[in-house]
This record gives sequence, C-alpha cells and structure tokens, in this order.
Amino acid sequence: MPTLSKSGPAVSSVDTFAVMKSMGHEQVLLSHDPSCGYFGIIAIHDTTLGPALGGTRFWQYASTDEAITDALRLARGMTYKSAVAGINLGGGKSVIIGDNKRADREALFRAHGRFIETLGGRYITAEDIGTSPADMEYIKLETDHVAGLLGLSGDPSPVTAYGVYFGMKAAARVRWGSDSLAGKAVAVQGAGKVAYYLMQHLHAEGARIIVTDIDAEKVKRAAEEFGAQSVPPNAIYDQETDIYAPCALGATINDDTLPRLKVQIIAGGANNQLAEDRHGDELEKRRILYAPDYVINGGGVINVYGELHRWPVERAKKKAGEIYDTLLRIFEISQRERIPTYRAADRLAEQRVAAVAGLDRMWMGK
Repeated sequence: MPTLSKSGPAVSSVDTFAVMKSMGHEQVLLSHDPSCGYFGIIAIHDTTLGPALGGTRFWQYASTDEAITDALRLARGMTYKSAVAGINLGGGKSVIIGDNKRADREALFRAHGRFIETLGGRYITAEDIGTSPADMEYIKLETDHVAGLLGLSGDPSPVTAYGVYFGMKAAARVRWGSDSLAGKAVAVQGAGKVAYYLMQHLHAEGARIIVTDIDAEKVKRAAEEFGAQSVPPNAIYDQETDIYAPCALGATINDDTLPRLKVQIIAGGANNQLAEDRHGDELEKRRILYAPDYVINGGGVINVYGELHRWPVERAKKKAGEIYDTLLRIFEISQRERIPTYRAADRLAEQRVAAVAGLDRMWMGK
C-alpha cells in the first residue's frame, strides 16, 4: 500500500467507478488547496430522501486508496442510517487527509467549506472523528451547509450515546427477556466521547464496565468516574463479558477477533463494525446477537437533523430513544425470515428508500 509523501497522499489506484457502481453511489469528488495543504474527498451515495448528510472525518490515511474507500463506505452507511431512523436525509461523507492534531485549522477547514459550497446544498457536513464544533464554525464561514455548530446541537455524542444505550437495552430484552443492564458486564472498546456518555448510562444502571483505549488518560478517567476495569487494547476481545460495545474505529469484528469474542451481544457506537459482511453471517452462526451499527448509532444523524429543523435537544433525544423499537423490529425480521440482523436492517432501509423513490409526482399547475 503506498504511503503519504511530504507533498500529499499517494496517487490512488482504486477503481472508483467500479466501486461506485457496485455500491450505488451518485458522486465522488476530490479537492486540493496547496496554500494550506488541504486534501479533501466528498462521497455522495444517495439523495432520494433528501440532501446527503455525513460528517467530516480528519484522519492520517495511509493512502488515497484507503481514504476513498472509507469515504465511499461511510457515505453508503449514512444513507441506510437516515433511512432506518425515519428522517428525510440522504447519505454522504467527507474526509480530510492529514494530521488531525495540527493546530493551524482555520485555513484548512475554510478550504473544506468552499469545497462543500460548490455542491450547492447536495451535501451537508457535521462533526466526525478528528473534528469538532469549533472546526464546523470555520466551515460555516464559507458555506451554510454545515451542522453541529456551537450554540446549536453542537457535539452529537450525548445523543448518539443515548441511542446506543437504548439499542443495547433492546438487544438485552431479546437475548435475556429483560432490558435491564444491571449487573451485566460490558466490554467497551474505545473511551472517546460517545463511549464516555455511554459509560455514564451503563454505570448509572449498575452495569460492570471493562474498557480500553489507546489514550491512557481517557481510560484513567473511565476508571475513576465509573469504576471501570482497564485492559490493554488487544485484550478487550478476550474478555468474558455479556456485551461487546465497539466504540472506536470500524472493522473490529474480523477474522482475528471474532473467534476470540466470548459475548452474547454486540452493541456499540462505532461505524462499520463488521470488516466484511461474512462476519455478520458468522455472528449469526455463533448465536451472538448483533445490533447493526448504523441503526444503533443513529442518534448522531438524528441530532444533526434536529439542528437543521431547530428541534429542542429533548426532542432529538426522544427520537434517538426510538432506536429501541427500530431494533426490536429488525430482530423480529431477522428471526422471522431467518437472515442475519445486518441483512434485516439493510432490508428495512432499502424498503424505505424504494418506497419514496417510487412515489409519483403530483402536477401542481403553473
């Protein structure tokens, strides 16, 4: 895999058109501003339900191959996430390639805002990994097509975590006949913002938390505030717990980790938790109940949708709480049709997009 050079990312060899065709994307765009070292990608998957919404991820990708693939996959996930959440948005995603710890951020994010503005509202961005509400304010200087702003919905993490918590309770109800998490052991992979608020809910209900993160300070905070037991990052997959909650980067359910998991439920806030679809099939065979990622972590997109429509925070939280019922419906489809839960979720999302796409337009006159 080619690596980044000092002058920017290596040239991509991904057959982008082939990937777009196979996954149903509408548009992929790349932009470069040499004045501030900006390299950005925007992927738009589907705008049937409304403008494409998806956060901006700022990450030091190994190559443009990796960055494009991530943007495409995440954009598709946003289409499904919005569809299942019952909101009128399509799916998109943008990535900025670079060091997300850099301090000089204004020019970089203003360049990103200008890139977004060229799409004329087809794409709306918000916060994601490596970005913050303050970064969104810089984007706002160049375009109105941005959410997650300071003083409005801001950080979506609390609402996302609230939805993950209720989704976890729905999974518990199906697996154990009760949605109580008191006394249950939960292995939380990652201790970032969503994980922190999730652990707040789990601790308040009396769950036992095992946590890991590459950032030792975040793990220390979880141990001090929630009595969480800490383990090294790679050891989280070997813990004998009731629930595994992936809350960091994706693809942590893979050929290496899956045989090591000793859990009954997987329910967490990360995107793209399955490295490949076949890992979802394998979870089904092992009778591990999987709460599909883009369903259970849909609180973030609900939060942004609420900001766009000026909802009060409590309304957004209430909508995120509906993830409980959505997951119960998905688990029921999975059981009735004898398909893995991730396929049941896809079916629900695709049905909504198809239903809206099939509506006839009314003639409104002149």
